Amino acid sequence: MSGILIFLGLAVLVVVIGVVIYNRIVALSQRTDQAFADVDVQLRQRHDLIPNLVETVKGYAAHEKETLDAVISARNAAQAASGPAAQGQAEGVLGAALGKLFALAEAYPDLKANTNFLELQRELSDVENKIAAARRFFNNAVQEFNTAIQQIPGNLIAPMGGFTKKEYFEIPEDARAQLEAAPQVAF
Repeated sequence: MSGILIFLGLAVLVVVIGVVIYNRIVALSQRTDQAFADVDVQLRQRHDLIPNLVETVKGYAAHEKETLDAVISARNAAQAASGPAAQGQAEGVLGAALGKLFALAEAYPDLKANTNFLELQRELSDVENKIAAARRFFNNAVQEFNTAIQQIPGNLIAPMGGFTKKEYFEIPEDARAQLEAAPQVAF
């Protein structure tokens, strides 16, 4: 009789531990989803600022159509991208295009002094900082989740719940190099 009670006690303990681990994985998964939603909100704010910025620049540098079109095209691609990997790629291209746009502004002193342009540039800089913070939080949440589903005993529970490894929000190396390169301004 005592052997049966010990067996039942161990069985209950295993079930309780399994439920606790499963619930932790669910909470971490929800945290990554919420963190990605925060990144998405910041990216939408960035995307909303870009048409105003392009219109302001158009007034001063209408003949720079290729650069302006590249920014709008990159913005549209970034809006259409889905998933952290695709969005990271598209946002890297958009960041590089914006860098060229700001470099272009250096060639137009009247544009650089325009209060609308300066305000939009300040707002965009603020949003960029918020995106970076949200991206760091998201990537940290992904790292915690991925660790939880890969460590024992989480790796035994995760497949039963259909949990799989999540992607980080990263800007690809080629786009990162473009973002970090100093813009070339020719007069």
